[in-house]
Amino acid sequence: MANEEKTQLRLEIAHVLFIDIVGYSKLRISQQSELLHELNEIVTGTKEFRAADSEGKLIRLPTGDGMALVFRTTPEAPAICALEISQALKEHHPDIHLRMGIHSGPVSEVADVNQRANIAGAGINLAQRVMDCGDAGHILVSKHVAEDLEQYDHWQPCLHDLGECEVKHGVRVHLFNLYTDDVGNSELPEKFKSSGAATIPPARKNSRTLLLIAATGLVVAGLIAFWFTRKNAGPAATAAPEKSIAVLPFENLSSDKENAYFADGIQDEILTRLSKIADLKVISRTSTQHYKSAPANLPEIAKQLGVAHIVEGSVQKSSDAVRVNVQLIKAANDTHLWADTYDRRLIDIFSVESEVAKAIAEQLRAKLTGSEEQVIADRPTDNVEAYDAYLRGLANTLGTAITPANALAAQKYLREAVRLDPKFALAWALLSSVDAIGYRTERLQATIALCEEARLAAETALTLQPNLGEAIMAKGEYYYCCAKDFGAAARYFEQARQFLPSSSRIPESLGIVARRLGQWDRSESYFDEAEQLDPHNVSLLATQAETYRARRRFPQALRKLDEILDITPDDITVLIQKTAIAQAEGDLARAAAFLARLHSAADNPYAFQIKAYQAILERRPAPIISPLKEILAKPDPTLGYYNGDLRFWLGWAQEIAGDNLAARESWRQARNELNPLLKEQPDNKNLIGDLALINMGLGDKATALALAERAMAEHPIDKDAIDGPNMVEIFARVAAGTGEPDRAIAALQKLLLIPYSGALTTPLTPALLRLDPMFDPLRNDPRFQQLASDTLTGAKQ
Repeated sequence: MANEEKTQLRLEIAHVLFIDIVGYSKLRISQQSELLHELNEIVTGTKEFRAADSEGKLIRLPTGDGMALVFRTTPEAPAICALEISQALKEHHPDIHLRMGIHSGPVSEVADVNQRANIAGAGINLAQRVMDCGDAGHILVSKHVAEDLEQYDHWQPCLHDLGECEVKHGVRVHLFNLYTDDVGNSELPEKFKSSGAATIPPARKNSRTLLLIAATGLVVAGLIAFWFTRKNAGPAATAAPEKSIAVLPFENLSSDKENAYFADGIQDEILTRLSKIADLKVISRTSTQHYKSAPANLPEIAKQLGVAHIVEGSVQKSSDAVRVNVQLIKAANDTHLWADTYDRRLIDIFSVESEVAKAIAEQLRAKLTGSEEQVIADRPTDNVEAYDAYLRGLANTLGTAITPANALAAQKYLREAVRLDPKFALAWALLSSVDAIGYRTERLQATIALCEEARLAAETALTLQPNLGEAIMAKGEYYYCCAKDFGAAARYFEQARQFLPSSSRIPESLGIVARRLGQWDRSESYFDEAEQLDPHNVSLLATQAETYRARRRFPQALRKLDEILDITPDDITVLIQKTAIAQAEGDLARAAAFLARLHSAADNPYAFQIKAYQAILERRPAPIISPLKEILAKPDPTLGYYNGDLRFWLGWAQEIAGDNLAARESWRQARNELNPLLKEQPDNKNLIGDLALINMGLGDKATALALAERAMAEHPIDKDAIDGPNMVEIFARVAAGTGEPDRAIAALQKLLLIPYSGALTTPLTPALLRLDPMFDPLRNDPRFQQLASDTLTGAKQ
């Protein structure tokens, strides 16, 4: 273990400015040397360079025809430095033509052959790719950097959306052009012109803006006014990589419509085999499942998914006979490149999945390694009944919104699959994932026994097939969801990369782990990588929205939520999140408008929570009390502890309504329901938090504080940046309600300065402090009044 720790790279997020001299290779050697000398003097003379260098937070890397500057300060640093360089060139060196690229991403410090400090990593590589898309005078920035800079008003007029550009290895990056009236290059880069233009979201038009650029060092005065115009054109459409493919849902042609699970399973197995070929870019199923089996607008769908080819198919199953039709289509001109029909017995279905994947790979001229050929040809089981049970379990995991009922059904069928064939490694791996994710999301009862089954299932799968990517992923999910060992989880996810090269689950999972570790910028880089492979995955988009919401970047969160609504209109979860954001911003009228669209969420416990919180914030709880009573009259057993959670909300609403007797009765009933569950689920932080608040309501100060302190001790912030602060918020609420104002305010002061998910709905904001009745005991305290004022706006990190 010690040796492993020594060899692990220590990654950090850095802000990289990559600089290249245009036309350098055409110059004589003497001219090259002179230009590099002049460039060094220009760069080292900038204020931003000197400031970062004096603090020891800058590394300069020579690149032959330019340099890379690695800032360990702020996301603004490379942009400020780039503008300073451009201004110096304009005023004193108009004959030097540079292009520059900026990206923030993970880097690691290494030693070169001479044992000197050097920097490597994705942050450096992508900054160079960004720069490569520009021409002389351009300062291009990645979308990630643009979103960071847009948090500051004075940068917004300088950022001009270009759309996506294809770089090395078929990867596409979303870029912005950084320029002002004075510096930069406002022309569209040649790479975008040659790839054709698409549509950019409508931009601000001909608006007069005051731009604060004193920090750039370009002028001595503080403010200058200038006009700017953003071109009302769209992002340049880049050609999709030739070896890219999306497998659309297969149509179920069986007379028995209940065989739809079988068509879903065959499609997923073919897609999975293709995704294990490193030379192919394969869009994940979570993005393709929103489309019809044989849509009419294939070119548009391919454009939306960023692929050159589409696979369509159908499945017809009757008893143990199966017919599978598959066709490969070149999307640009809707040309059929290949098609075949397979009539097989059920026992031979695996050979169909293998033959289809291999035929498609050959048509796309994808290179297969020996191990990839073996994986594609692999038969996961020889037991037809076990495979049928596996496909039924798999089908219950493929929906856009997995419910507790889906999770239970998947678990049941997968347990049956491994009972019928104990050597079915793929079924063991999926069972482990269902258990682990069900434990974390509480779709399944979060018991110790469930975690143990997840662990044993993953270990069994790995013992049977040590190189099975799904099994390695399952072990990582066990460490993340159950053991809460985020470092171990990340190692398993990284290990799975080589076996699942096109899986969006890997970067998404790494992003989620990074977020838990408080590596917020790094997590967003991983999510961006996942989105390249899974652009219409509403779960991924929701995760990105949650990340922005945790960081109190509410406008960005809302943009992601709107992307989800473009895919699944009136998505209940999206409307709930939009409501929560409006509440956090103190806009209860807008929150009420979102809630009005939740009429179809009658059985959704999260919808009831957000509705109850709205009524409580408005201090008009009467409308929510009767619906809560009605749903709790016949509690859904699959909801587990959520029934007790809803009783807590009922009690709180009754208290706000002035019916203290009813409130105490609701809380007593909730405590009686939840206390026994705590013995089965001792690690359920939400259950502990509920009991702390319930005991506070019942006046049991000692128990309430003990539970809140236990939750903080078991989930410290330095071990879990998402849920750790939630426990601090529970403590702050309990301390406020039990006569401990000093402890409550100290906790609130900490919370308002850090990102986190939120114990009830969102991270606390000054607006919520002003509105939430639970903080009424603190209202007359000047310290609380300061926290609740707009002078402290929270952590927009």
